[in-house]
Amino acid sequence: MCGIAGTVRFRGTVDRDLLVRQRDTMLHRGPDSSGVWFSDDGRVGMAHRRLAIVDLTPAGHQPMVDPITGSVITFNGEIYNFRELREKLETRGHTFRTQSDTEVILAAYREWGAACVNELGGMFAFALYDQRLQRVLLARDRAGEKPLFFRHSDEQFAFASEAKALLADPTCPRRVRAQSINEYLAYGYVTGVHTMFADIHRVAPGHHLLVDLQTGKVENQQYWSLPHTSASASSADPGELLDELHERLRTAVRRQLMADVPVGVLLSGGVDSSLVTAIAAEVSPSRLRTFTARFPGHHGFDEGPYAKMVADHLGTEHIELEAAAADADLLLRLVAQFDDPIADSSMIPTFLVSQEIRRHATVALGGDGGDELFGGYFRYPLHLRNDRLRRKLPAGVRRALLNPLSKIVPEGMPGRGTLSSLAGNLDTSLSAAGRMFRDDERRSLSQHIHVMDSEALRTPERIRENGMRDYGSIVQRATALDFSSYMVDDVLVKVDRASMLTSLEVRAPFLDHTVIEFAFGSLPDALRATEVDRKVILRRLGERILPPALDLKRKQGFSIPIDSWMRGEWKPLVDDIAADTGSSIVDTKAMRDYLDLLSRGRSVGGRLFSLTVLKLWERHYSITDVA
Repeated sequence: MCGIAGTVRFRGTVDRDLLVRQRDTMLHRGPDSSGVWFSDDGRVGMAHRRLAIVDLTPAGHQPMVDPITGSVITFNGEIYNFRELREKLETRGHTFRTQSDTEVILAAYREWGAACVNELGGMFAFALYDQRLQRVLLARDRAGEKPLFFRHSDEQFAFASEAKALLADPTCPRRVRAQSINEYLAYGYVTGVHTMFADIHRVAPGHHLLVDLQTGKVENQQYWSLPHTSASASSADPGELLDELHERLRTAVRRQLMADVPVGVLLSGGVDSSLVTAIAAEVSPSRLRTFTARFPGHHGFDEGPYAKMVADHLGTEHIELEAAAADADLLLRLVAQFDDPIADSSMIPTFLVSQEIRRHATVALGGDGGDELFGGYFRYPLHLRNDRLRRKLPAGVRRALLNPLSKIVPEGMPGRGTLSSLAGNLDTSLSAAGRMFRDDERRSLSQHIHVMDSEALRTPERIRENGMRDYGSIVQRATALDFSSYMVDDVLVKVDRASMLTSLEVRAPFLDHTVIEFAFGSLPDALRATEVDRKVILRRLGERILPPALDLKRKQGFSIPIDSWMRGEWKPLVDDIAADTGSSIVDTKAMRDYLDLLSRGRSVGGRLFSLTVLKLWERHYSITDVA
């Protein structure tokens, strides 16, 4: 895992000192070494910060130059199938000087050009400069595990692993995109290719860009998309599907245990991480090391006993880590790290766990992706039950009674979300899942949203509705939506930024593209989620390889006691932020209103946390304008 940056100048030459400064804003992503490369004409510069995982020798140093073609690459991530790919390329006449996966990408590009991305299995973001064709290829992995930001102007094209590297350029405007504020307040993150910054964008997962040095044009191409469930899935044998899933996970985990540094497994005691641990114990040539973090004083959020049960059953070398307290200074540090604000408070335990694991290992496997692939969220059965009930209610009743009723139920009161779901149609119900503030509520939270017309105001919901209509059933729509939006732009962002702040590489075997394609392409709904069940096939696999006493239906999530922390440890900071009238993004009165609701016992800590993060983010980045 590393940090990459670079600049392509269409006019003039690269500012070398600036590129080095941009690279070093990401020291945490690569503390082991650094490198920089410039073309002879000075129009292209590439930089790299290295966290050495595979081939720890100087031979793996980046940026790396292809000695045959002169192509240059700066690469972040891991290519898990690089050994198999290397053998394939050797049969085609390619030779290798190093044991690194980086060199394999260069050879794959030499063989297949931009289509080489179809051969790569892993998590990756890279930029490759083809000196002969005078173009730069930028690519991002299928699931979006590794980030890649860019800024394109008439003068240049700049890219980096984190937006803060691009913001180190004093010519980069700190303008906020108004629609991104709207998206953030709706769902707690900015989705798609946009960021909170109007002038900074993201390469989409499963896409690559081709930047032409001569014309300055940027061509965006999609090389992979989430598959649709095959017509034959409903008639497939469940036992054979279970065996196939087990074998695919074995292959994914075996590949992801590959490293030249200490590797462990992040074991929470939930089904996903426990399955990863059990399969890693099956395929690892040595005794497996597992880690669980415990949070003193918060026993209701402690998964230590469940993790120990799994570790004892599998005979791993189990290490229980005691996470440090999450004070206000930590929140400030994380806001500074995340570039775009996200309202997911589990960023805090994710960082604390990563910080402790990094004392013992450089790489950790986790269970991310299991919920989105295999129907793990409680909302999936709820969607199915609500849809059955919704179809029994006349549309007139829902419009005349439930819709207005859903809007008058107070914040933090049980049943508010269910009423809202029943009031709308299927698409609006699915798009509302996980929403923090409705469109009418968002108007009061920011002056920039207040002036939007109704159509612009509903943009976040409409994006989600349009993004899932290609999928058939409710389960297929809901999981595809969560995979392409919530997982990519919240979960994976949280894991990448929080873990890399500690220089820990976190890998996700569930996000091996062969596992993704199996889950979405081969499994019938009944093996993912039903009206009464979740993660059906994963729990069947758990019955095969996990301790019989482990509660496979339990789901806690990586959470913190947000309401009590808002009333306690973080109260001075939140009060200070709420009193700050200098914000141009968040309405001060609205924030004080939520503080009042919290003081009266309402469960609005999550909403208040989202507003606090947004105001802290605005203050940290010295926002100058809203576009």
